[in-house]
Amino acid sequence: MPRDHLSAATGGVPYRATQGARPQSPCRPALPVEDVLTLRIALGRDRVGTVPTRFRYQPERPYEVLVTFHLGRPDEVDWVFSRDLLRDGLRGLTGQGDVRLWPAHCPCHGATLHLALESPYGSALLEASAPGVRDWLDRTYAEVPEGTEPDCAPTDEQLSAFLFGDA
Repeated sequence: MPRDHLSAATGGVPYRATQGARPQSPCRPALPVEDVLTLRIALGRDRVGTVPTRFRYQPERPYEVLVTFHLGRPDEVDWVFSRDLLRDGLRGLTGQGDVRLWPAHCPCHGATLHLALESPYGSALLEASAPGVRDWLDRTYAEVPEGTEPDCAPTDEQLSAFLFGDA
């Protein structure tokens, strides 16, 4: 089977996408949720390109999402921001500093989510399908419902064992 060229630094093994909601309990290990969406990027005044973008949610890091932009080069660009920020961006203008999000409506593409990203290396304005992002985000909340994030985070004992090698 050919290697998934969009797999990030995961040893070449892509994360499994989930199928529908499962009953949530603090003891049940939730599954990672991943999807690749094609975002549009403003390249100039009248130029638009596309960027395959992997949205990744790992239950052991329940408050964040990882967005990886695949720019057609060997390197990839990762951005990490809060799952709540992404949710709020689907509803209205949110964020400050490096990441700002807001919903919009495009006559050509329908409901969209705009992502404005700033870094010391430059800035980018991207546009995603709002229904696509919402569907992916809903799957993350099916795995780890809002308010149950502390149940997925490492316990004090697990952190101690990791940091100090306790058995």
